[in-house]
Amino acid sequence: MPLRGFLHRVRKEELPADDIDYIELDGTETVGDGSQKIRIATLNEFADTEMIQQMLREGSIVFVKIRALKEKDMTELKRSVDRLRKTCVALEGDIAGIDEDYLVITPNGVRVHRG
Repeated sequence: MPLRGFLHRVRKEELPADDIDYIELDGTETVGDGSQKIRIATLNEFADTEMIQQMLREGSIVFVKIRALKEKDMTELKRSVDRLRKTCVALEGDIAGIDEDYLVITPNGVRVHRG
């Protein structure tokens, strides 16, 4: 999708204090082909791990709700997260916990900012 006509927010610390903090982008830059999806999944049991792995293999970014399995069986949760982490490493993606009840797992080429 071309970025023609969109404004790009620039962090203030990247510009001198007297400059404006918006810049116009020309229409020559593109961002992907628009086929990457963000999906939401709930980890209710260990068997749900396979479905989430498949989403990652298809190139989706997956937000995983883990509260249900966390309250049900912490050992199964640890097994599931370990399996998802190994899949993520194999796909050269990234995985991070968000709060105590969510994970975000990304495929190759997408990193989670930890700043």
